Amino acid sequence: MPPPRTQGKALRQRLAELRGPGVPAKALDARALAALAANPGCSRRAILDGAGVNKAALAGALGSPSAFGQSQFALTRGNAFEAKVKADGGAELLRLVHEKLDRGAEPPAGASVPDLSAAGPEGRAARTALALREATAAAGTWTLLDHPMLALDVAGSPAFLEPDAVVVHPDGRWTVVEIKSFPMLDGSADPAKVGAAARQAAVYVLALEEVAARLDPAPVVRHRVLLVCPKDFSNLPTASAVDVRKQRAVTGRQLARLTRVQDIADALPEGTCFSPELPTAELTSAVESVPATYAPECLSACELAFHCRTRSREAGAVTALGRSVRAELGGLTTVEDVLAAARGETGDPEDPAVAALRRAARLRAEALGQEAAPCR
Repeated sequence: MPPPRTQGKALRQRLAELRGPGVPAKALDARALAALAANPGCSRRAILDGAGVNKAALAGALGSPSAFGQSQFALTRGNAFEAKVKADGGAELLRLVHEKLDRGAEPPAGASVPDLSAAGPEGRAARTALALREATAAAGTWTLLDHPMLALDVAGSPAFLEPDAVVVHPDGRWTVVEIKSFPMLDGSADPAKVGAAARQAAVYVLALEEVAARLDPAPVVRHRVLLVCPKDFSNLPTASAVDVRKQRAVTGRQLARLTRVQDIADALPEGTCFSPELPTAELTSAVESVPATYAPECLSACELAFHCRTRSREAGAVTALGRSVRAELGGLTTVEDVLAAARGETGDPEDPAVAALRRAARLRAEALGQEAAPCR
């Protein structure tokens, strides 16, 4: 068996071939990882994200462009709000951390803000790990890490993640800070947006735990993160502590279940390439060579969702109706199978899903004054 370094080099070369000649890799972020963990059975997304393929460009080349992502206005507004929160050495940010998470500590009259610049993501990740170790050793002081770089192993391939901030408390514990531009009205925000932020923060917590595990003794990574948002309709920052233990457990379990990128790549036909510059027919064949697991939830989380939805509908797959419906139907995987079972043409009458479908068909026929199809 080749040594790990040789294996890693061969995998990187293989992933570069999948992207196409001269196509730079698109870095995975925590939002993409949270979405990937929510659908661990989708090999298509796993290999495309693992190879750093730009799925937005790929979707456009396939003729199914997606409007997925933030508008330029939202990005500009978010960057301006984040700069306001971190102004003056992060004084306001640290005040919120102290108020919401660590009232027992000394108020942060000042804090260390180490320089985390380095060459490349690997260099920045190493510099971040060093800064975290030094800050933890400097007991009794507050430290603010602005846009640190963290590395997380995902399906055998490293993903480099950049949280908005990480705070090291005077007692040596670490806290993830998420800064969002959606408002917090009367102390609460949109539950859907808070949930998405919590799943994203849980990815950062997992990555921080990998860094902490390499230190002796290992520092405590807090499972309560700080969510900072504009207060009401102003641009003033406010914050709330969010417990991400559930999201961390679910995300960690789902990421662990992901098929290794190497295994998916090895199963692809020789010469497979996902470059958007390829002819549409060739590109479509390459994408279809990797199985996908589509669900309506993908529409808010994946750039290829429209393409996969079209293919799922063409195949009559019940996954297009949602994961909950798919779970209720057991071994019935297509709409035609479901209708045939409801009409009594196929299926085992002892199967709970088949029995429920036939009962529903009888009730529908009675309501419409029709004669129910006889069961075979």
